[in-house]
Amino acid sequence: MFGDSAARGADVESLWRRDQGTRCEAKSCQTGEISTVEAAVQSHSSRDAGMQTDQSEETIQNLDLQKEVPVDYAGLLSFLQGVEDVVIKELNKNWRSHAFDGFEVNWVDQNETVSCLHSLSYPEAQDQKLQVTSISWNVTGSVVACSYGRLDDGDWSTEKSYVCTWNLDRRGLNPKRPDLVVDVPSSVMCLAFHPSQPSLIVGGLYSGEVLIWDTSRIEDPLIWRTGMTDDTHTDPVYQVDWLQDSKHSHHFQILSVSTDGKILVWQTQRDGQLTLVEGFALVAQQIPRSMKLKKRTRGETAVGVTSLSFSCFDPSVFIIGVEGGYSLKCSTAVETAAVPRTGSSVTLKAPAQFAFSPHGGPVYCVSCSPFHRQVMGRLNLFLSGGTDGHIHLHSMLQAQPLISLQLSKKYLFSVRWSPVRPLVFAAATGEGEVQLFDFGKSSQKPAVSIKQASAQTPVYCIEFNFKQPQLLAAGDASGMLKIWQLSSDFIQQGPREMNHLEQLANEVTD
Repeated sequence: MFGDSAARGADVESLWRRDQGTRCEAKSCQTGEISTVEAAVQSHSSRDAGMQTDQSEETIQNLDLQKEVPVDYAGLLSFLQGVEDVVIKELNKNWRSHAFDGFEVNWVDQNETVSCLHSLSYPEAQDQKLQVTSISWNVTGSVVACSYGRLDDGDWSTEKSYVCTWNLDRRGLNPKRPDLVVDVPSSVMCLAFHPSQPSLIVGGLYSGEVLIWDTSRIEDPLIWRTGMTDDTHTDPVYQVDWLQDSKHSHHFQILSVSTDGKILVWQTQRDGQLTLVEGFALVAQQIPRSMKLKKRTRGETAVGVTSLSFSCFDPSVFIIGVEGGYSLKCSTAVETAAVPRTGSSVTLKAPAQFAFSPHGGPVYCVSCSPFHRQVMGRLNLFLSGGTDGHIHLHSMLQAQPLISLQLSKKYLFSVRWSPVRPLVFAAATGEGEVQLFDFGKSSQKPAVSIKQASAQTPVYCIEFNFKQPQLLAAGDASGMLKIWQLSSDFIQQGPREMNHLEQLANEVTD
């Protein structure tokens, strides 16, 4: 009977509002209607003018000056010809002057401090009183690896040691807990990351063996080894490196250096073995006659090799440091066979070509300059350091050192040339210091001396980070690995710095 429905509304017009609007009156205003008008300009006439004053005499004169003025070209030519000789003489004098060598406009405040970013360690290795024997950065510049072993007295051959890695970019980095720890049955004397594969590390042992680990394999990282064969080194391996295969540019071989006098080149095989493919031997009888070794070992024949560095301008040329106190220039392109040795599967060659003036003790480190001129090829310089506490700056073209500096009263264990500054190098001393030299400031004293450890704790190894040149890693005898951040002074190359290095070499040579 009933249902919902919507009815239309009824509109009733307000007569009161209509009347109010007609009279323009409001309850809040009792005045009558106000007349208004809007206008942009209320003046009757307007006029634009750029200048409303009369032109002055000075303005008129300036306008007259804009007219072409006749030039006495003959007189100008005569003047320039008269002063030409004097001007050229002064320009040549300024060009030869060294007054502003190394000067750089200081647009920003330079920070000369060196700060410690990380102090890394492996407590179990420190409990065994093991030392950091070697350091290497991987190709990304984010991961640093160190080897633990012994460089002083001790039963190195049977003592357990370690290889540890830290990723400095990892969140929650624990300085006392490495990301990876590899147990090794013999003391690890040296290691090196692969140049392009960030997870591969090669290491040399006190036993003479060479191993390769893959850090991406957590459970079983060991993937290649030389084994103990007739080709294996018979003395500790003091340096290892990756050598680009001359036949296959994308392949790398492994180079090992030992105090048994052999420099060996290894190739990886599918069965997990490293096979000897090339070798060199240092024997006293085949060292250039310009020198005589102060110390001969192994039956007056073998010359113990402690360090090696390849030239950056000729990949076939390398410098080695030997126990006899000398640095030797060598070549991989030699054909002369070394004095016959029994037991080797390949013919060993005699690489030594030139001998440099000796240190007062064994040479523990050499480092070739990464800077050279493509055209002139004269900046083939290298540094060497040894147990006499001296650093020698050498040119490969002469026997005598260009500069000899005593940095320590104890041993020098490591020296490295800066990868970004031609005039800067770092050295590790037996007095617990890392010294940074800048030849642009002084060729006689360090720019900065970093106290890494106590005076009784030697610093054994240092390495610059090629990807992040502000980082320098240093390892010492206490088992501590420290990452130092260098100031802008040590990473920003100044103007004419290459010229300064060349002048330094030429002046001393001449």
